[in-house]
Amino acid sequence: MIALIQRVTQASVSVEDEDEVIGAIGKGIVALVAIQPGDSESVADRLIERIMGYRIFEDDAGRMNHSLTDIGGELLLVSQFTLAADTRRGTRAGFSTAADPATGERLFEYLVRKAKTLPLHVATGRFGAHMQVSLVNDGPVTFWLEAAAPSDQA
Repeated sequence: MIALIQRVTQASVSVEDEDEVIGAIGKGIVALVAIQPGDSESVADRLIERIMGYRIFEDDAGRMNHSLTDIGGELLLVSQFTLAADTRRGTRAGFSTAADPATGERLFEYLVRKAKTLPLHVATGRFGAHMQVSLVNDGPVTFWLEAAAPSDQA
């Protein structure tokens, strides 16, 4: 499972052909999430732990020593299967490295449910929809996080 996380001062997501924002946050993290073949609920559990605990917010000395949990920030989760694309050759991505849509949706919704049990505001996009994500990347600060099955983690 992959998450491209961005530290933001604000972010929102809307769905094409709809005139309203379906999810919005203030200071926090936007996480674009891709599900890969072999991912499971335990992988999703590990990914949400990493997102919540990853220290990307500055302390009083200007060092990235605080996590989303530490600052009481907000989280916007958006499914983005293209992060799992195989781009090693040619000029067109291959998507055999992404989970099938049914598995992707099931695990993304699990991740959302898991995040919503935590004491923070969680907003989401809509799985499978053509979305527009607007954000103000603070820094800019962007990190690529991966989580694997427990037996694959070091």
